[in-house]
Amino acid sequence: MKSKGSPRGSIAVLCIIISGCLFCECFIPRDPTYIDLFHSTAAPNRDFWFGTDTMGRDLFSMLWYGGRISLLIGGISTLLSTLIAVMVGTVSGLVPEWLDALLMRLTELILCIPSLLIIVLAQSFLGKATVFSISLSIGVTSWTGIAKVVRAEVRQLQASEYVVASKSMGAGFFHILRRHLLPNFMSSILFMVIMNVRNAIAMEAALSFIGLGLPLEIISWGSILSLSQQSLLAGAWWITLIPGIYLIVTLYCMTRVGEYLRRNLNQEYRNL
Repeated sequence: MKSKGSPRGSIAVLCIIISGCLFCECFIPRDPTYIDLFHSTAAPNRDFWFGTDTMGRDLFSMLWYGGRISLLIGGISTLLSTLIAVMVGTVSGLVPEWLDALLMRLTELILCIPSLLIIVLAQSFLGKATVFSISLSIGVTSWTGIAKVVRAEVRQLQASEYVVASKSMGAGFFHILRRHLLPNFMSSILFMVIMNVRNAIAMEAALSFIGLGLPLEIISWGSILSLSQQSLLAGAWWITLIPGIYLIVTLYCMTRVGEYLRRNLNQEYRNL
């Protein structure tokens, strides 16, 4: 892979953030779930580096601890959306044209509806917000873009000699998908997968901000930002600013990595 223009800084920052979230117990100074009303909304100081929230919880510890939940939601929802997209896109690319047109019209219909509206509707059916329910709601609504790319790639690949030969020898759908199709279109969707992780983390934060995300006892970047209204009224700017910077930096680094993959990996895989 060419190193020219590679987002090494963004990759390094992402590695630090992910590693810090995964192994935060090794360095966080306080229990992030401990409520200390005596130190409620304390400004950043020597004891509380990033200050405390409205319930007196240490914000520095909460950011690293809660990052695991946000990253987990991003990972689960992206895995689910990618699986749906690969199946729908591959089937649409291999079936007769009338069925392909039906599947693509359904995909475009879902694509036209705002994702937040569908997620809110799905969450209302699933009931109380949990890590799994939010991941499921985001995952089942964010597969359409990848599916259209997969379908276009499969349409081009289905006439390839190796695919035709595999079909003539009686190979099944999943064998053809795993051995011949997936390795060829993976480069085309890899950057979209990274973008889906980014979008899922941002969507979880947005849901929490409007009061539809995780409850306050489940710490995530979104649930921390859900305290923004109270913190602004109390003049506690650090409760909004510092978590917002964490979220923006993470999303920006993911965007840089995704854009680099889009520019470089697709051409590299096609030249193999």
